[in-house]
Amino acid sequence: MSSASVSLKTAFELNVGSPIGQFRAAPVCLGPDGPHAMIAAYAADFDVDPYVEMFFFPTDTLKLVLFDLKGKILWKRDLGPAVVPGMWFVPVLPFDLDGDGCDEIFYVGNTDPQHPLGVSKYVLERLDARTGEVTGQWPWPRYGGEQTLSSQFRNFLMGARVYDEPVLVTAQGTYGAMFLQGWRPGMQARWDHRIAADSPGARGSHMCPVVDINHDGVDELMWGERCIELDKGTELFCADRDVYRGHSDVIQPLFDRASGRWFVYTIREGDPEATPRVVLFDDQGRRVWGAVDKGHMDMGWVARRGPEARFIAMAIRIGHKTCGPDGRFHEGRTEFVFDAMTGRPVDPGFSVYQTKPVDLNGDGRHEFVRGIPGGDGEVIDENGVILGSVGGPVALTGKFLDRPGEQVLVYHPDGAVRAWYDANAEDRPQALERYSSRFYQTNLRHMSTGSNPSVLAGA
Repeated sequence: MSSASVSLKTAFELNVGSPIGQFRAAPVCLGPDGPHAMIAAYAADFDVDPYVEMFFFPTDTLKLVLFDLKGKILWKRDLGPAVVPGMWFVPVLPFDLDGDGCDEIFYVGNTDPQHPLGVSKYVLERLDARTGEVTGQWPWPRYGGEQTLSSQFRNFLMGARVYDEPVLVTAQGTYGAMFLQGWRPGMQARWDHRIAADSPGARGSHMCPVVDINHDGVDELMWGERCIELDKGTELFCADRDVYRGHSDVIQPLFDRASGRWFVYTIREGDPEATPRVVLFDDQGRRVWGAVDKGHMDMGWVARRGPEARFIAMAIRIGHKTCGPDGRFHEGRTEFVFDAMTGRPVDPGFSVYQTKPVDLNGDGRHEFVRGIPGGDGEVIDENGVILGSVGGPVALTGKFLDRPGEQVLVYHPDGAVRAWYDANAEDRPQALERYSSRFYQTNLRHMSTGSNPSVLAGA
């Protein structure tokens, strides 16, 4: 199938009724045969970052909206001025923890309406996905004492499975001390895992993929370059424990069909003296290859390309980054692309900046959309040929509609939201295998951070 035959069409559109500066979304099951809807978190301001040089006072509140896959809004909920509208302050997760076939909506809220930074009153809230009503509230785990603003407000929510049992994971921290908790149905504590600030090994990451890396039926969480199994919350390995103490911008599992094994691609943001900055590890945390001697790596992905659908891996080194009400900007960029399995440099023939991989036509290889915040929505094929445009930044790529191929969910400043698809798509067996994999289905629900693409391309 040729990417040149891609025909971009709008599947549905809606308007949330207020300006959009930030927008995150994930599919939601309202019964056992879903997904049936999508949950989105949005506000008029750009995403508020807790780092003091990027933090700004928001002018709007964070809202949640549930809409069906025809664009009909089913309910809205305003989280109010006590909740800081930023992805690190308020993670949102649709997840069926009670096993009834219908997702619950989990997010971090605040019961103190006068103090948006009052962490002692932060709570994990649960909503009924059908109605938007609160059905549960628990204190948000708080450890580590007083911390800097950037370290204190790094909250995460992930969903996983241990054999057939769902496990909810809550976590706090990225740069220093880090804390993770596992919960059984009924919000019964399952395990508690703590990583001290002075412990050897890597810190966290801005991506938290869940993968059954050893095929034993128990999901693992890639917490930075640490692999934590989610049955008892124990660490299976910490890659490069004696080499790297920083945090990684991207952690991307990728499944090599030839060997039947998982590998883990990472690009490193922190610990600037450590080398290499771009690394591929195997499923036991052993380094396969490394590249790039120095620099702040900030954005990357893996994607399938070429007649054999081989993985390529992208990384961008930046000289400086700014973020504020007007958006996020990267200066002094250098782009790197590799054959993901060998580390051999690859010239893709186009700039990979602002791109996200998406298999629009279902042929098992990826097209690319310039969809990170600030991107114009241009869609190109694997050789850089322009196929069209979806018109703006992308909240989600993946298979969330009952149509061939993957789809793209786009948002606009005027409040408009549109889902795009390829009218000529035909799913090949390799694509169908990807969509049905446990890795793909699990991580599709994990809302993208916005600064990085979905991890789905690694399936």
